[in-house]
Amino acid sequence: MVIIEISLLSGFIMTSRSRMLLENRTIVKKIEVKANVVYIYLEKLNDESQTFILQLERVIQVKNLKPASIKIYDYYQPGGLEISYCSGVGS
Repeated sequence: MVIIEISLLSGFIMTSRSRMLLENRTIVKKIEVKANVVYIYLEKLNDESQTFILQLERVIQVKNLKPASIKIYDYYQPGGLEISYCSGVGS
């Protein structure tokens, strides 16, 4: 099993529509939202490219937004493969 861990930007939440669209994908086993982190559990990955789009809604205006992080790792070997990516949005 593979986990995509997405730290949301401060002041943003994932929309319910976004969650519904992700849950309808056959590769997605489960989605958890804890505090400002979204966990997407995948059955497995293969050589096929995958794109995941999260729609976010701003609920609080935050100045000087800092980048968020995305981590991808194996559930059974969290210390093994890890890919991190950071991105921010302008306000």
